Amino acid sequence: MRADNARALERCEASVVETLRKNRGPDAQDVQFVPAQRVVAAAEDGEISVKGAGRYRGRGAGNSFSFSCSFSTKTGLTSGVVLREAGGGPGGRAEAAWNPDLSRISPEACESAVAQLLKRKHPRVAQIAMEPDTRRLQPGADGHVVLIGQGAVQRAPGMNAVPFSYSCEVDPRNGRVLEVNSSV
Repeated sequence: MRADNARALERCEASVVETLRKNRGPDAQDVQFVPAQRVVAAAEDGEISVKGAGRYRGRGAGNSFSFSCSFSTKTGLTSGVVLREAGGGPGGRAEAAWNPDLSRISPEACESAVAQLLKRKHPRVAQIAMEPDTRRLQPGADGHVVLIGQGAVQRAPGMNAVPFSYSCEVDPRNGRVLEVNSSV
């Protein structure tokens, strides 16, 4: 279990760096993490929750942030990174912090519900493939979390696979999938 925790911490921190550089571009320099603020906790079904804090240099000033991330020991992938930057965002305006509890959110439960929806829509479905690296989290209504992603479905044997996008609204208090939508 200790090796899984170390791997989860490493992958989540790498995802945080990647997200910062993607969102802030060259403004995210010298990303450093605060070892004393790292928290790694095993969740259900092979999911590990990682929380922490750090700093990066941008536009001559230091910027503090905290983060949370979920890591799947089954797939070896992170399923979402949520960053909360201290102080104001770009342009000096303060942004509302969004801090969902990732320990109860299961991408697999969402994708299973999406597969069931697609099977109801297309009873002769031959294959459904999810793309884990497209998963993203965003805030939903009433404090819920929305997991979005993409995949491909072969609607019947012999047909070409077509891409689709999906979303699942999840209650973060209990992990229950409340609503599922698909573009196919």
